[in-house]
Amino acid sequence: MIQEELVYYGRQEPESGETGGRLPTALVFPGRKKAAMSTLGWQAVYRLLAPDAELAVDRFFLSDPGTEAVSPDSGKKLSEFPLIGFSINFEEEYLHPVRMLKDSGVPALASERPGFPLVMAGGPVAFLNPAPIAPFFDLFWVGEAEAGLRELCVELKRHIYEGGEKQEFLEKIKDRPGVYVPGRTSPPVKRAVLPPVEGKVPALTDPAYSCFISPEAVFKDMFLIEVNRGCPYGCRFCAAGFIYRPPRHAEVEDLKSIVEAADPPKVGLVGTALTDWPDLIGFIEWLKKRKTKFSLSSVRADGVTEELLDILRESGVRTVTLALEGASERLRNAASKKLAEEDFLRAVELCAKKGVNHLRIYIIVGWPGEGEKDYQELGRMLDKIDAARIRGQGKKKKQFMRITLGASCLVPKPWTPLQWAPMASEEELKSILTKVKNLTKKFRGMAFSGDSPFQARLQGLLARGDESLHEFIMLAADRGGWKKAFKYWKGDPERFVDREWDKDEELPWDIIDMGVRKSYLRREWKRYLEARVSESCPPEGCSECRVCGMDSWLRD
Repeated sequence: MIQEELVYYGRQEPESGETGGRLPTALVFPGRKKAAMSTLGWQAVYRLLAPDAELAVDRFFLSDPGTEAVSPDSGKKLSEFPLIGFSINFEEEYLHPVRMLKDSGVPALASERPGFPLVMAGGPVAFLNPAPIAPFFDLFWVGEAEAGLRELCVELKRHIYEGGEKQEFLEKIKDRPGVYVPGRTSPPVKRAVLPPVEGKVPALTDPAYSCFISPEAVFKDMFLIEVNRGCPYGCRFCAAGFIYRPPRHAEVEDLKSIVEAADPPKVGLVGTALTDWPDLIGFIEWLKKRKTKFSLSSVRADGVTEELLDILRESGVRTVTLALEGASERLRNAASKKLAEEDFLRAVELCAKKGVNHLRIYIIVGWPGEGEKDYQELGRMLDKIDAARIRGQGKKKKQFMRITLGASCLVPKPWTPLQWAPMASEEELKSILTKVKNLTKKFRGMAFSGDSPFQARLQGLLARGDESLHEFIMLAADRGGWKKAFKYWKGDPERFVDREWDKDEELPWDIIDMGVRKSYLRREWKRYLEARVSESCPPEGCSECRVCGMDSWLRD
């Protein structure tokens, strides 16, 4: 399964060499190299495209303002490539592709690029809501790269080498699944997805893994590997629980084969609710026996066990992160979090008992309909958390467990039941964060870390905007950042973030067919308002559920 020649260790770098009849392809990460080395999606696309005999793939990273991007692999400039592909993960990155194109002498607007290069984009934002950046790109790959991106690039190569023009190619592919050509495609665009292999648990047949194990990475010398894709819980605020449906798990033997072939010093297990994975304990025991360090991206409080914590401690893991999400039980039920208070407190006590040095607890603030009573209940919950810590530690005074309470601001994302919800104002968010910070002050060894309300509101605007927002993005690229762009932009952010959208209103992201019915999301929004919990996706897969629409969508 693993392509051993495509795993680079230490400061080892790929060399693209002569193109030799291959299509020069720029794979651009719109951020710094150290972030790219710890981003699994971008590396998965590189692993998919680089081995192909018809493509000559060069990596590009964010360059300094005013400087043309140059590939570290070949020394070639970005403007030399007929195919430029951006892998975009977060809305705040939108200004970087615009600036990189302009600094390289490539017109930022697709309307000003009638000929090559063909500039495309992929990544989560391409199937959340590509509308705000649609004017910059000739096409978007909508969905999972493994479901046809390589074949599309090879087809483009053959089209170019046969003397074809860019506009001919765009016209030819405009209505295919997974392809969105702004101004040409007849929406909605069906998301490209690898269908799960049905079995006891729907299987992820091609889990993503790192190509680069680097000391320069944010996660130093870490080999990242995808354990699952999607999440069965369907928490109403979380886009990952909806845009990556159906939930799928990788086969444990496949993961072992990948790790054995790469033989990394450290493995980072990437996925949602890893403690739900039935093979987790066996897999990390296997890693421990082969003396491979590891880390877990996420654990649910109700999945924390003494056995798991013993293994983590023996392996040198000293920090555990738990998500409480809502300040009160009512808010957690509204979010359909499916987490009992007693399970959370039990997890805190176990962490203290087992010698965890640092416990990170995360909540979200700015929920629709939240009020003073919810935060009074949070104050009482913090008392219980502190008491659970004391019980767990017993008389072990030297192993005092620090707690950091982190608070992020809710951003109602497309393709979640909260997509119709208004967002709290910056002033409201600042007030709530101050309130939560004050709640932590009376506890010894409890620190507070708060999100930036400005950044959260910016993300909300970029996530929920339409094509008119491209002017704001261009201003950010030209003027040196988002705050400066707000000074010059004449648009109205309030119509995207500060109002409840009408149930019959056309949404900017309706151009995507995610596979989840809009009527199902609407039903879940009503249940949010009623604080009613919904069932999780069944382990057996979509055929055993047939609630959200994925079952029939996968068969079409």
